Amino acid sequence: MPRAPAPVLRPDDSTNGPAVETRGLIKRFGETTAVDGVDLRVERGGIYGFLGPNGAGKTTVIRMLATLLRPDGGEAEVLGRDVRTCPAEIRERISLTGQFASLDEDLTGIENLVLLARLQGFGIGAARQRGAELLEAFGLTDAAARQVKKYSGGMRRRLDIAGSLLVTPELIFLDEPTTGIDPRSRNQVWEIIRTLVDAGTTVLLTTQYLEEADRLAGRLAVIDAGRVIAEGTPGQLKAQVGSGALTVRVADPAEREQAARLVGAVLGHDRVTRESDPAALSVLLPERARVSRALAELEDSGVEVESFSVGQPSLDEVFLTLTGGPHAATDEPGDRSGPADRGAPGGRGGPGDRGEPEGRDEVPATEGTR
Repeated sequence: MPRAPAPVLRPDDSTNGPAVETRGLIKRFGETTAVDGVDLRVERGGIYGFLGPNGAGKTTVIRMLATLLRPDGGEAEVLGRDVRTCPAEIRERISLTGQFASLDEDLTGIENLVLLARLQGFGIGAARQRGAELLEAFGLTDAAARQVKKYSGGMRRRLDIAGSLLVTPELIFLDEPTTGIDPRSRNQVWEIIRTLVDAGTTVLLTTQYLEEADRLAGRLAVIDAGRVIAEGTPGQLKAQVGSGALTVRVADPAEREQAARLVGAVLGHDRVTRESDPAALSVLLPERARVSRALAELEDSGVEVESFSVGQPSLDEVFLTLTGGPHAATDEPGDRSGPADRGAPGGRGGPGDRGEPEGRDEVPATEGTR
């Protein structure tokens, strides 16, 4: 079970005000407005989920908050400091972990951590000690002397996050931290994220797994076409799209389309979703009183129902309703740069949202670093 590593703190840590606050944040790439007036307020000490379809602007927002891109309009403060005027102070207090592990595969686990610690100003002895502490905290001590190329995907991800905690951040941006790893490793990363929060770090999480956001985040923002279109707790967002959800599984998959038409006629065709199971469909309920009528229509038409259930809408259904389409299986390209581009403790610079030119208006990654 992961445990919180012993903290190594920067001096003069501030604890007043929100972790992140933006007002009318704007970013343009040529004629394309990637971020169009985003307002966010992320309180300290919890997990804040940031969701959106491909190209919605999530990664661009994160990169502006991490001082890797300059905003073209609006205001943004991170830990009480303006991203334009105080980038060095912000970078001393945050970490950014991208979608892809920024590790040297030819080095061992401990060598990667020692290298990153030395880049952040640790002496050689202190770097080795801190690296050993993190390897132990993340259950990687037995693999310390093994080349990273021989690590599993979950082990690489844990080592990557460990590299972001050489100096304990007040705020960490995790950009799809569990993409491409198996369910067991995903659960291990979830435990790591929870231990970070228990130790006092604020987490801003982007993820393509809506179940992950539902389980971890205390509050969520949904961004689409560069704008925040919904914000609140998972329960509040679910309540916005209906009083519940009806899930129906028919006995014969060939009858699913007929079932969808019948149920849609009672509850609304635009509320019907065909599930990945070829025999199942789900419907967001305008009101629960219509459920019995919909089921009666199926029975009267001779459609055999194998099972049905009524419950709260899932975040997938919320996402579909709010954005007008299903969430994608993959999201925006993540940060692919290496350790030398870490612009904050553990931070990585990388490409922005899909379709946005890379490198334009970027802040040099060495600015404000030690």
